[in-house]
Amino acid sequence: MVKSNRHILVVDDSKAILIVMHAILNELEVPHITTCLSAEEALEKVKKAPRFFDAIFTDLNMPDMDGMELIRHLGAMKYQGAIAIISEMDPKVIDLAADLARKHNAHLIGNVTKPVQLNQVYLLLQKLEHFAIHVERTKTPISESLLLHAISHNEIIPFYQPKINRHDNRVESIEVLARINTSQVDEIILPDRFICIAEDLDLINLITFQLFEKATNDFAEIKEQFDPNLKLAFNLSPSQLEDLSCPDKLALILHLNKLTPSEVILEITEQYALRSASQLESLNRLRMRGFGISLDDFGTGFTNVQQLKTLPFTEIKIDRTLISNIETDQFSQVIVSSLVNIAIQEDLAIVAEGIERVEELEYLDRYKEFILMQGFLLCRPKAKEDFLNWSLSWRQMVKTAAGHRR
Repeated sequence: MVKSNRHILVVDDSKAILIVMHAILNELEVPHITTCLSAEEALEKVKKAPRFFDAIFTDLNMPDMDGMELIRHLGAMKYQGAIAIISEMDPKVIDLAADLARKHNAHLIGNVTKPVQLNQVYLLLQKLEHFAIHVERTKTPISESLLLHAISHNEIIPFYQPKINRHDNRVESIEVLARINTSQVDEIILPDRFICIAEDLDLINLITFQLFEKATNDFAEIKEQFDPNLKLAFNLSPSQLEDLSCPDKLALILHLNKLTPSEVILEITEQYALRSASQLESLNRLRMRGFGISLDDFGTGFTNVQQLKTLPFTEIKIDRTLISNIETDQFSQVIVSSLVNIAIQEDLAIVAEGIERVEELEYLDRYKEFILMQGFLLCRPKAKEDFLNWSLSWRQMVKTAAGHRR
């Protein structure tokens, strides 16, 4: 699970802790380990090579500069790696530390308690890999010519993945995911190979509108299998919100396909902060038109609790980094519990995405009245026909389970 090229920096004023952390990271086959006895020394190393360290493990209680001040400085430097705290923390401190880190544009992914245990560090390294997916291009991008061919030949196709209410097993909404199915290659091309290049070439709108049109055409047939209040969820890039005509274009496509904005949720990734006036104006105008607005990938970006209360979101999607191994991860448990409380107070829907293990689903079931579930464990993204076949199997399974409970 751990990549051989990861560079980890450990900061603690205790030599004993540094020796233990070094030994554990060695055991977990992390080959590039740097240790510092002070936050000042660590900060100097990061300043010299801002992109060198993939993660920084830091103590909170240190003389001169403590861990929270170090995190603030790292945020000011726009440090892109992950940060983990080496400290026993009560739930309120975890919640506040995570929120402060986001305010400082820092990526806090968890904590390990003292005495440090190997399994805790291993779980954090797993979270680091999930986090890295959002900041690295893990797959070789397709060529510009292949992307242009796919767009011009109408080869952008929708795959579908449900968000399920485990309280009554209803599919409440379906996320539309972009794929390229082209005669040029003999495989379905996933978004991590073409979305970045589409954004770089300013082609993302063409992909979105092609996808939007096909999915809205499919919607009538899909809806027959589900609840009449079913919604479609589409991903929008924050860069698309810079286009003030975006709300009008989306509304027009819906009108042509006899759909209303209230049937659509627009998912905006949290990886980048929403700051510009144009983005906020588009966001507000989309909400005024009746679209649902979802904050996607919560936990990978910089949105803090106050923004959840002030921006016009109707849904929060908790990223896989907070769902992975949640049954044993106190940090993630505290953040998810806090989000559920906010969602209840602010009347927001909340979705746990990336559920891949039974243990994660069983833990999250304690919130099943408030959290929708999404992930490979329940249903992988599927093309329309395969998705319709899955829906028949799902409804039969639900019906059988209900019969057994009687």
